[in-house]
Formats: sequence, structure tokens, C-alpha cells
Amino acid sequence: MDKTKQYQISNETGRLDKYLSKALNEHSRSQVQTWIKEGLVTVNEEAVKANYKVQAGDLIKVTIKEPEEIDAKPEDLDISIVYEDADVVVVNKPSGMVVHPSIGHASGTLVNALLYHVDDLSGINGKIRPGIVHRIDKDTSGLLMVAKNDLAHEKLAKQLQEKSAGREYIALVHGDIENDKGTIDAPIGRDPKNRKKFTVIEGGKASVTHFEVIERFGEYTLLRLNLETGRTHQIRVHLEYIGHRMAGDPLYGPRKTLDGQGQFLHAASLSFDHPRTGEHMTFKADLPETFKETLEWVKRR
Repeated sequence: MDKTKQYQISNETGRLDKYLSKALNEHSRSQVQTWIKEGLVTVNEEAVKANYKVQAGDLIKVTIKEPEEIDAKPEDLDISIVYEDADVVVVNKPSGMVVHPSIGHASGTLVNALLYHVDDLSGINGKIRPGIVHRIDKDTSGLLMVAKNDLAHEKLAKQLQEKSAGREYIALVHGDIENDKGTIDAPIGRDPKNRKKFTVIEGGKASVTHFEVIERFGEYTLLRLNLETGRTHQIRVHLEYIGHRMAGDPLYGPRKTLDGQGQFLHAASLSFDHPRTGEHMTFKADLPETFKETLEWVKRR
């Protein structure tokens, strides 16, 4: 069912689309502009344009359309299953694959592949994200744990929450990092200037990333990173924050960066206690060939 929200303006001024993108902070400014064009936003019961200047006394009404329901269907996609038993699946996700269906990515996702290759998946996260305990970005490659039943899902999610599960990443970044190791402890929230991005911001969620230098290449540094928390885009945001943006990153990287299938970030190691037996399990995944080839090129420079 569609929802209607109302805003009685007391002293706000400025563009309508800008005001609403702040008021409706879970929606992007471009989404707000689309609603305005479609006549789903009125000011004092009249349709207006996105650049309308909001005045004191205005009554703004917004009809928020419910997103179309997405039905995740099994697809015979090639995925690398590293480990599987009755409770857990560990997969090595390729760069370029979205983890679960969403608007604009209804097919070709890891979930579509899992529904085809795996008999059972937990239902805690609903029909769109069955089995998904944690995520990595589309252009990040590497290891993910997937739950085959709700008991496994709850226990694996608890380990992530309690920070007892281990996640290690390898990243190639711009610049020569001064310290051989360090910790980035900086809160992360959505970027008010760009709704597609996150940033270090006062009042954001506590976020901690540990890093260690593996190798230096002059203009680039290869890092090993461990997450203490798991915020959206955390590693990418924290590396931008310390002035060493990730190579190849189309969203957080510099304008001039290395060509590739997105950021050079790989989930190389994953460890957790088995949800049924309690056995401590560790899995490792080699760097993708494109990542290795880029490292060889950087070394020869």
C-alpha cells in the first residue's frame, strides 16, 4: 500500500527537492525528483516543480509508492562453492555480481545462483535475501557465509554482532601509507551531499577498521584489513578518510585510477564457529586473476 507523508513548514526555505531529500533521508534526491515529476508531491494541494522555493506555511504532501515486489528466481549461474554442509555454505563471489535482487538487479545475483545450486536456505531475511547473513559490495570479490536454515542464520549473525567471526580483506590503495599498521576508528553515516555514498560523519555509527601493509609499490600500497564492525562501504569510506583511496573504486576513488571491474578489494579470509558443532572454521580465497595481473603491472612500473 502506498504511504502519504505530510510536512507543515514553519521556517524552511530553499528548493523543494532538496528539502524533501533531507526530510526523507532514506530516499535519494533523484528519487524525490522523480516523484515530483510524476505528480506525487503537492504543495498546498497543487503540483509544483522540483525547484519550487519552500515557504513558511506551506503544506507538503508526498505519496510514496511501494516498490514493486521482486521475486528471486533460481538461475543456473556459475558460482564457486568453497564449502557446504547441512547448515552452512561458503561461496567465493566474483567481482561484478550483486549479492541479492533489488530494483534494477532482479536477476543475475548471488541469491539467484544459490536458489539453483543449494537445496535449502534460511528464511529469516525473507524471499529476496534467503540465506544471506552478511554482504559484500557488487565489485568486491571473495568469501561470504550463507545459512541453510534459521538456526544457523541466527548463530552466524550473532557471531558477527559479537565480533567473534573474522573477516580479512586485501586491498590495493593509492599512495604510500606512512605506518606499517594502524586502526581507523571513525563513525560512518550516509553522505548528506551524495545519497549513494557514505562518509565519516559526526553522529554516524561506530566503525572500526584495522589495517596492515603487505607490500609497498611507491604510488600504491597493498593492504590487509580486518573489520571490527561491518558498515556499508566501511573499508572504502575509511580509506578515503585517511587519504588513501582504493584503486579502481568508481565511487570513492580518485578521478584518475586503475582500470578494472571496480575497486580492488577482495574478501580473502573468513572464519567462524560452526553453528551446530562449534568447530572453528577458517576459509581462504586467492586473489582473482585480474587483481593478480594488476599487481604484476604495478610492480613493473
